[in-house]
Amino acid sequence: MFSIGDFARHGRVSVRMLRHYDAVGLLRPAHVDPSSGYRSYEAVQLARLNRVIALKELGFTLDQVQKILDEKVTTEELRGMLRLRRAELAAARRTADAQLAQVEARLRTIESEGTMSTHDVVVKSVPAVRVAELSAVAGGFEPEHIGPVIGPLFENLCRRLDEAGVRPTGPGIAYYEDAPGGPDGSIVVHAAMPVASDAAVGDQAVDLVVLPAVESAATIVHRGPMDGVLGTLQTLAHWIDDNGYTSGGYNRELYLECPADRADWVTELQEPVTRA
Repeated sequence: MFSIGDFARHGRVSVRMLRHYDAVGLLRPAHVDPSSGYRSYEAVQLARLNRVIALKELGFTLDQVQKILDEKVTTEELRGMLRLRRAELAAARRTADAQLAQVEARLRTIESEGTMSTHDVVVKSVPAVRVAELSAVAGGFEPEHIGPVIGPLFENLCRRLDEAGVRPTGPGIAYYEDAPGGPDGSIVVHAAMPVASDAAVGDQAVDLVVLPAVESAATIVHRGPMDGVLGTLQTLAHWIDDNGYTSGGYNRELYLECPADRADWVTELQEPVTRA
């Protein structure tokens, strides 16, 4: 047997924690000296301790841990529960990381207010282009809604075009519109690749459409990942307002360069405008 101190060291927990687990009936000592009250543990009890710690660190309450262990779940059942909980925590972490990235992007935008140059804004016409596209609905226009939708759309679209032997004739384009009849604020996201006029995909999921020409678009080049586009987008908004234009709706995104390192991405934002 081991003293409570020795058992705590072997289990990499504190003596205080073991005493608490004893008090709540989660892990009783194998023996308690009736005269001194000293607790003693057996090595076989490390297996239960490992389960308690694993479940607790994965977010289960001690009451839930007690119930799980008392029901004597099998090792495989426990492994399945841990995998599910791990997936939930991983998803929560990705969400938290995305939210943190947006907070940082917003702070960078605040810090750069009044310092970003608008000299690179160019007003030009954008010609019509025939594209193959896939579409889906996002919950809103915020980056945390758009990002998880647009990436898989482009991956799926490029795979389908490759399977059909269709080679894109230019860089990818993303464009947006309000979802008709959908929840308030939801957005239809279109991932498009320019294709030749005679291209045929033969895939009913892929739409072949012609994006209409934009007679007048205020354009600006954004460098870096799209989750940091806010500052560039707001620079464009200031230019539109300061130069007597009115926005004509959502901007298009023309992905000029998309290397593996997103920090090296080059994207042109094209916002339709009219003279105020």
